[in-house]
Amino acid sequence: MAEYNTIRTTGVAGARAAQIDEGLRAHMNKVYATMSIGMLLTFAVAWAVGTSPDLLAVFRDPATLQPNILGWIVMFAPLVMVFAFSAMINKLSAAGAQTFFYVFAAVMGLSLSWIFVAFTGMSIAQVFLVTSIAFAGLSLYGYTTKKDISGWGAFLIMGVIGLVVAMIVNIFLQSPAIMFAISVLGVLIFAGLTAYDTQSIKNEYLQHASHADSEWLAKSGIMGALRLYLDFINMFMFLLQLLGNRE
Repeated sequence: MAEYNTIRTTGVAGARAAQIDEGLRAHMNKVYATMSIGMLLTFAVAWAVGTSPDLLAVFRDPATLQPNILGWIVMFAPLVMVFAFSAMINKLSAAGAQTFFYVFAAVMGLSLSWIFVAFTGMSIAQVFLVTSIAFAGLSLYGYTTKKDISGWGAFLIMGVIGLVVAMIVNIFLQSPAIMFAISVLGVLIFAGLTAYDTQSIKNEYLQHASHADSEWLAKSGIMGALRLYLDFINMFMFLLQLLGNRE
């Protein structure tokens, strides 16, 4: 009887583990799918505005690409929306959070539309491909590694803060050397964040899967998609500064 109970307990535990593994795969697939739709929306909006001189002129000077007042608003709107999303996530439904994310992705497209004038279309496509390959490898590492990389978080966040400060300072200095250094560090920092965020999303699911809170898991998936989306976009933009061919 004791042996039977042991076998039965082991069987239940194994079935539960298999159920969690299946749920994790579905959760991660939803994260990547949501992120991918957001990316497509961003680049569709950026291309539509960036290739239309009349639409681009609403936000930037067509000759110098310097932003006007509306352009500055659009440039900083995604940052404001990220903070607002983090503050409102608990009050939003899963459907509301997903809608907010897609609106954010569209606004990000407006803020990035200038790249289709500043860089050649071929170099944008090449850098996008390089970023996609790097992102896939880094995210796969974060998902599969047995090493706990949660300790990276504090250093990477400090690095992001340092990048933001350096970028603000360089708005006034306009130093190519500083911009080059910022781009190199930016690629490294967001490469690290890609692996770190992937492992964090995975671990958050494993910690909460037993609670069977489908609403929380749905919103967690959207928040995870936002984190990976920001990692990809930032890595792409810093690589574009390094490798892109200017018009």
